[in-house]
Amino acid sequence: MKNSLLFGRMSPMAKEAKFNRTTFHVGDKVKVFQKIQEGDKIRNQPFEGIVLGIKGCGENKTFIVRKIAASGVGVERIWPLNSPWIEKIDVLRKAKVRRAKLYHLRSHPKKIKFASEKQDKAKKAKKK
Repeated sequence: MKNSLLFGRMSPMAKEAKFNRTTFHVGDKVKVFQKIQEGDKIRNQPFEGIVLGIKGCGENKTFIVRKIAASGVGVERIWPLNSPWIEKIDVLRKAKVRRAKLYHLRSHPKKIKFASEKQDKAKKAKKK
């Protein structure tokens, strides 16, 4: 009986998030513009990468973005969705994924297929 109560309260995993009017999903390639304060000045610093996961609900929602740095080292950042330090989020590419969390991309970073690339290949095949 306890198990049924637990499963009744659980919410589904978050596969998408909304920031202002931008909606992004797990697997999308995004550019997050973060405000950086240096002394008296505030500047925007972009962080471009793939959304590995979205978790939480309501005000506690966070998302993880991973990119490969210049030396080939993976860099991940976790942001709260309602952070005042996020200026805007741009979606560069949409992806079609079957998982809610893409943690396996940490060891296989080239496995993701972007939806725009699939559409381009399909259009080229139809033209031939």
